[in-house]
Amino acid sequence: MNTRSTATGRLAVAVAAALALSLGVTACGSNGGKSSGSGSSTATATTAGGDAGTGNAPKAKGAVTVFAAASLKESFTELGKKFEAANPGTKVTFNFGGSSALASSINSGAPADVFAAASPATMKTVTDAGGASGEPKTFVRNTLTIAVPKGNPKHIAGLKDLTGSGTKVALCAKEVPCGAAALAALKAAGVNLTPVTLEQDVKGALTKVELGEVDASLVYRTDVKADAAKIDGVDFPEADKAVNDYPISALAKAPNKDGAAAFVAYIQSPEAKQVLTAAGFQAP
Repeated sequence: MNTRSTATGRLAVAVAAALALSLGVTACGSNGGKSSGSGSSTATATTAGGDAGTGNAPKAKGAVTVFAAASLKESFTELGKKFEAANPGTKVTFNFGGSSALASSINSGAPADVFAAASPATMKTVTDAGGASGEPKTFVRNTLTIAVPKGNPKHIAGLKDLTGSGTKVALCAKEVPCGAAALAALKAAGVNLTPVTLEQDVKGALTKVELGEVDASLVYRTDVKADAAKIDGVDFPEADKAVNDYPISALAKAPNKDGAAAFVAYIQSPEAKQVLTAAGFQAP
């Protein structure tokens, strides 16, 4: 009887101990689960936050309208295609022309996402009107040269030769950056020149030489390089007195703000700089 009681007592103690141990493990497991769950949630949030903070920004999409100086036509056309290839779903449309006319259009409300001007003074007319988004960035520089027909039939060697008897010269209008630069170069050379025509952009001045309507014009080196099959260029030292910086900016009222920001960033990328340098532009 005593043996059975002792055995029964031992069994009861063992069961109680096992039950207590089971409850303790379950409790620990429950707390551990909560802690583990909380840790897992924190880790997940951190990872998500890390992805958002360090991952690549979404690529641009949609239409991107760029107003750009006429002298950028060849290089920007090429860069527009490269930008589209790097950003599937985008379509870049360009409006090339005299920077002053483009600035006036922007200030008048023309829908555009980006403005690339051929001078800081022209860009300033847009920034002063509150049309730029952020501070414009200078991305290239350009200098003038004398464009002449192939073979240089008038044997023009410098700015003073442009005043020769019967020599017809085309310049850009003074309101246009290439015109302002031409006036600065002529002043530095002490040359007074009366052009037979004043053009509204640099391509217009270059075309006059191509068509044989003038004997020479003052244009950018990049334009002569782009048209080397038809035109020769004559460099002159006073060009160093009339170097134009080219600023670019996304516009405050850009219909596609993400696209505008992406295009401006791309123009400042190493890939874009290679294209611009190959076209004859200089680093700022």
